[in-house]
Amino acid sequence: MPAPLLASSIHRPARRTAFVVPARRAPLAVPAPCVMPVLAALLVALGACSTQDEASTKTDETTAAASASDGTASGSDRPLAPSGRPYSEEREACLDRDPERRALWGELHVHSTLSMDAWMWDVRNGPDDTYRFGKGEEVLLPPLDAEGRPTRPARLERPLDFAALTDHASFQGEVALCTRPGSEAYDTPGCRIFRDEAQPVNATVDAFTARMSTISGALDPLSIVPRRNPELCGEDGARCRGMMRTVWEEQQAAAERHYDRSAQCRFTTFPAYEYTATPGLAKVHHNVIFRNENVPAAPIPWVDVPDVYDLWEGLRTQCTNAGIGCDVVTLPHNSNLSNGNMFAVTGRDLPLETQRARAMLRADLERLVEISQIKGDSECRNGLWNVFGATDEFCGYEEWRKPDSEDCQEGTGRGALLDQGCVSRTDYVRYALLEGFREEQRLGVNPYKLGIIAATDTHNATPGDVEEYSYQGWQGAADATIQQRLDPGTSPINATNSLMSSPGGLAGVWAEENSRDAIFDALKRRETFGTSGPRITARFFGGWDYPAELCGDADLVRRGYAQGVPMGGDLPPAPEGANAPVFVVSALRDVGIPEHPGGQLQRAQVVKGWVDAEGHFQQRVYDVAGGANEASVDPATCEPVGAGHDALCTVWRDPDFDAATNAVYYVRVLENPSCRWSARQCLELPEAERPPSCRNGAVPTTIQERLWTSPIWYSAEAPRA
Repeated sequence: MPAPLLASSIHRPARRTAFVVPARRAPLAVPAPCVMPVLAALLVALGACSTQDEASTKTDETTAAASASDGTASGSDRPLAPSGRPYSEEREACLDRDPERRALWGELHVHSTLSMDAWMWDVRNGPDDTYRFGKGEEVLLPPLDAEGRPTRPARLERPLDFAALTDHASFQGEVALCTRPGSEAYDTPGCRIFRDEAQPVNATVDAFTARMSTISGALDPLSIVPRRNPELCGEDGARCRGMMRTVWEEQQAAAERHYDRSAQCRFTTFPAYEYTATPGLAKVHHNVIFRNENVPAAPIPWVDVPDVYDLWEGLRTQCTNAGIGCDVVTLPHNSNLSNGNMFAVTGRDLPLETQRARAMLRADLERLVEISQIKGDSECRNGLWNVFGATDEFCGYEEWRKPDSEDCQEGTGRGALLDQGCVSRTDYVRYALLEGFREEQRLGVNPYKLGIIAATDTHNATPGDVEEYSYQGWQGAADATIQQRLDPGTSPINATNSLMSSPGGLAGVWAEENSRDAIFDALKRRETFGTSGPRITARFFGGWDYPAELCGDADLVRRGYAQGVPMGGDLPPAPEGANAPVFVVSALRDVGIPEHPGGQLQRAQVVKGWVDAEGHFQQRVYDVAGGANEASVDPATCEPVGAGHDALCTVWRDPDFDAATNAVYYVRVLENPSCRWSARQCLELPEAERPPSCRNGAVPTTIQERLWTSPIWYSAEAPRA
């Protein structure tokens, strides 16, 4: 269990009103939250029991929705979406609408057999299987039997509300050509090597890299600009681009088959892909998520478009400005493995107006960031260059880079997928948000105004498979057994380290209903949150005059919207007499399922960041509800020990507010300690069969699961009301 926060590392404000559901012992099986009397008032505040739908927090949108009580737009045969505008697609209006929004759970980062690495790991589940799994149906995973059929059953304990399949756009044409008998390239030497039917000549790399290199230069640490294999694709690459378009059409068709357009709104899919930029083995990946079926004719892959600004320009030209009803957001992931490249400010030699236009383009399309996934956490790291503030003891969660890694300072590096090269403060979301303030001061535009989600990045075609107690790996046949998962391996590609991997996280959105338009609107306004796996929920509102007793008010959510802004928003101008912003933080634990109750909450924190007059990054973490306790885990059984909280709520005023300085605030909610998946699986083995990793402390045996909300921003430039 982590040591309690020292007084010097947490600033406890004098002005706060907190409400905490009484602590109790380690959790037992509990009924659904909507029938738990002790939580009834707080559940109303969280919107967990609601069955209606809300149009928007904005007054004009609320009015528009209220005036459309018949559900049909004037002058259109399409019903009205929660925004008060007609749906962007043909569908029925959802029967289940909540005007104060409800938490929906989803996955915006998952790979299927169409991704080159997944296929090499014997994953044979395609787009349809991916969505079936997300809806709660059983699928089969590797290993394969003698006929090439998967044998290992997998099923979600709790279905998702929405999902997007994000296969690698780069080289998915090559994968299809190499794995579909009868294709023009199927019998080429490169395809035979990729299928592991032939061995490469004079290979100087491991087998995985050698096989992938037949279709991709992405694993070449010296390669900055990717390339296609002319043997497979032809000298002009047209063969592979043509097949990529065919695969894209198949992915869209699968998304359509599994999208519920009926009034029941049971499951939502989004057409999507991954822009897999990996220059010099630094991860600069961005997922591309479309609002509806109106999408460009083909993906924009890194292999053809190596500059991410050209990706955004292409999306603007082919999607948002194309007049086809297309809308899109992008979101970066694994910035922790980017060697400072993910949020590097490029193009500084361009004219200032051009730089400003590039920043505006990025800010318009890149609304979100993936803060945590199987390949580590990207929230924060202690000891980084020019970052000031007390040590944050919770920054070490699922850290992948070595503690002695060189600091990039203002530069960038390469090789993070090999655990090489430097680490930058902007590899972590907390400090990327602050870099946005620096750019805003320089250009007048904040390109890093990012909401927060989490995801898995599983390559098993199993979206949302995040439970520690039932973790089955994410790399197909490569980590199909307990012994494989507990083996750190010898591959130089650190990103395939099974032992270091985690099950990943989930994306949460506050939306009025489970439809594409409602969820996509939530993504664009950044009313989102991420968790490390549990279905913890949290509300976060910011304003200037929330009453201290609001946590006890069943009208908390309505007043939260009416008197301020939710997560993802900008604080409104301060009224006369207001000396500091006030925030409402309300969190509810995941009750789990009867066989596996969820963990209890330990504390809720507000994380604040700003850039001081000298250009230093400043951070401060406040415990605002709950706090350090004596909770722990029995290492012999993984059973939780000690008390926690079912719910936490507080109304908190920033005690260190400086009206002259821009600031960003987000909430982090922590559970009591629990066993990491690796500790659980060590206990499943007879003691004599446990590998050295069960004893050597290479990874922690316990973790504290968590939630992160999207931020709320304060602008010092905002005039007073």
